[in-house]
Amino acid sequence: MYRLLIIEDEKGIAESIADNLSNYGFETRTIDDFSRTMEIFKDFDPHMVLLDIKLPYYDGYHYCAEIRKISKLPIIFISSASDNMNIIMAMNMGGDDFITKPFGTDELLARIRTALRHIHVSNGDTANSGIFRSGDLVVDFEKHRIQVGGVDVHLTQNEFRIVALLAQNAGKVMTYDNILRELWGPYAKSDNQILRVNMANIRRKLEKNPAEPKYIFTEVGVGYRMTDNEV
Repeated sequence: MYRLLIIEDEKGIAESIADNLSNYGFETRTIDDFSRTMEIFKDFDPHMVLLDIKLPYYDGYHYCAEIRKISKLPIIFISSASDNMNIIMAMNMGGDDFITKPFGTDELLARIRTALRHIHVSNGDTANSGIFRSGDLVVDFEKHRIQVGGVDVHLTQNEFRIVALLAQNAGKVMTYDNILRELWGPYAKSDNQILRVNMANIRRKLEKNPAEPKYIFTEVGVGYRMTDNEV
């Protein structure tokens, strides 16, 4: 049974989410004292966190950063604040996904199941074995590791999954919709906001000159393509 911690200060929404997820076999817990949020997190030891942005004491970005210091578990932001700046902040802090309120149970379940599937991939249950090399870029699928010029590149889980997916399909154009569905499930929004934010961060970390990429190319209006051992 997966444990899900719901960090949401609107009690009615938190309890509704908890009840719905409990019906699908998840063990859930909501926060009843926000001054003890991280204490409750450590005590409950969840497999995943659903995290609102506007909260008492500290905002969701703070809690995301604190969780990322000790855990790589999936964090899905749930918020009515859906502008680009909030999505950028959520991804930069280490969030895995962003769902805009209001949302339906089917959409939430799809996002949760997609994120949980990535737990198994990260743990090696279904990870692609082997290594992809192109020029100075090395992607080790099994060790969940990326290097450029022999130096480790520290990516978030989402960023690594995007690079790994493109590397597994090197030389092929992966459409925006294909990448979104693969990484965020069938309910992923088609406006590409989360994907664009992650790709900007990836290029900043991988490329010497993000404006003139060597590894991941943009096919304008279509998607992205990983170089096929051509650099």
